[in-house]
Amino acid sequence: MKKAELVNEVAKVLNTKKEAQLAVDSLLNNISQALKNKQNVRLAGFGTFKLVEKKARNGRNPKTGEPIEIKASTKVKFVPGKNVKEVLN
Repeated sequence: MKKAELVNEVAKVLNTKKEAQLAVDSLLNNISQALKNKQNVRLAGFGTFKLVEKKARNGRNPKTGEPIEIKASTKVKFVPGKNVKEVLN
């Protein structure tokens, strides 16, 4: 599902597509800001967006086989909630 499709689905519940667009944008911006501030985001019944710290490590360039250093980074991991798991299984 693309963002525009999500907006259309939300618009079915709200009064206008413009309100739906604002609601979806607000939700996504708030999730992004919370993650930027190093906070996990838990949406009860849906799932949790968790920050995972990846340590620096050595790797290899797959093209040349040359050793390279992979820098430490922060990744976002989504852990589905009970309701999502039930829908999928």
